[in-house]
Amino acid sequence: MDKYEQRWQQAKLPIGSTIRQAVEVLNEVSLRIVLVVDETGILVGTVSDGDIRRGLLKGLSLTSLIDAIVRRDALVVSPSLGRDVVVQLMIASNIQQIPIVDENLFVIGMHLWDQIGAPAERENLMVIMAGGKGTRLHPQTENCPKPLLPVAGKPILEHIINRAKVQGFSHIVLAIHHLGHMIEEYFGNGEAFGVKIEYLREESPLGTGGALSLLDPLPNSAFVVTNGDVLTDINYGDLLEFHSQHKATATMAIRLHEWQNPFGVVETQGVEIIGYEEKPLSRTYINAGVYVIEPNAIRLMRMSAPCDMPTLFSMIQEQKMRTVAYPIHERWLDVGMPAELEKAAEMTQVPKTRVDD
Repeated sequence: MDKYEQRWQQAKLPIGSTIRQAVEVLNEVSLRIVLVVDETGILVGTVSDGDIRRGLLKGLSLTSLIDAIVRRDALVVSPSLGRDVVVQLMIASNIQQIPIVDENLFVIGMHLWDQIGAPAERENLMVIMAGGKGTRLHPQTENCPKPLLPVAGKPILEHIINRAKVQGFSHIVLAIHHLGHMIEEYFGNGEAFGVKIEYLREESPLGTGGALSLLDPLPNSAFVVTNGDVLTDINYGDLLEFHSQHKATATMAIRLHEWQNPFGVVETQGVEIIGYEEKPLSRTYINAGVYVIEPNAIRLMRMSAPCDMPTLFSMIQEQKMRTVAYPIHERWLDVGMPAELEKAAEMTQVPKTRVDD
C-alpha cells in the first residue's frame, strides 16, 4: 500500500464513531476530511473540520456520535471522470478533496488538490475569435455580441477562458469586432479571471484566419486558436502535443458528423436501376473550429486582409508545409443557433455525483 492509499484508507471511520475520533483522524491524517462508512464499507458521507465546529456550536460534545454531523450529500466522483473535469469541479465547489467511489459507493480512492491541482503554466498563447456578428442568433445578438450570451449564468466566452485557465493557459488574446467594446468592458485585462487578456481589434471583419495577421509581436511558439462560440471538452494540451509530435505547421481539430438521409437513395446507370439503399447514414469529418498554428504560418498572410481558416490551411499546403487533422471524440457544440444555445447550458454543467443520489 503506497503512502497516498494509506492516507485515504486511514481517513475512514465507521458511522458509530464519535466526534472526538473524527478530530483525531483529521489531525493524524491531515486530509481535512473524514470518510464515514457503514458496516459494509459503503460511503455514508463525509465530515470536515467545519462540520465539527458547527456541531459543537449547536451543543454537541466530543463524545457525540458523528452520525449527527455527517454530510450525507457529500460530493463524490467515479474513477472514469477525467482530471480536468475534477479540477473544474473542485474550483466550482471550492473544495480540495473529492472521494472516488465505484458504482456501489465503495470508496476506492481520493482526489486531492495538492496532487492533481492546476497544471503548470503554459507559455503557449490562446487566441479566441470573438468578433463575429452572430446573425443566426438574431435578435439576441443585435445588442449583445454572441460570445457574451449567457450560458448557465456565464457568457460563452467565460466558459472557454475558464477551461483554458484550468489547463494552464494564462495568456489569452481575444479577436474582437462586432460590439467588441462590450467584451473589453466585461473581461478587461483578465485580472479578475486569473489570466492576462489582450485584444486584436478588427476595424473590419477579417475572418477566423485574417485576425491572426494582427498579432504583434508574433508568438515565440505554437499557439492555440479557437472560435469564440465553440464549447468543447477537448484537452488543449493534448492537441498541442499531437501537433508537436507530427511536426505540423498547422493542426485542425475535426469531428465526425453523421447525417441520416430521410429518403431512400437510388443508384442508376442510364435508365437501369443498379442499386438501392434505404435512408443511408452518411459520415463525414467537419471542422471543429479549434486549431494549433505555428508563428511562421502567419507570415503567409497579408496584414489586415480577410482570410478564413480553411484558406490559411490551403496557403500553408501550397508552401509544402505540413497540415494535420486531430480527430476529437470529446463533447463539442457550435453555439450558432438558438437550439444549440439551449443545449449549451446542459453541456457546461460539470458531471458529478452525490452520496444521496
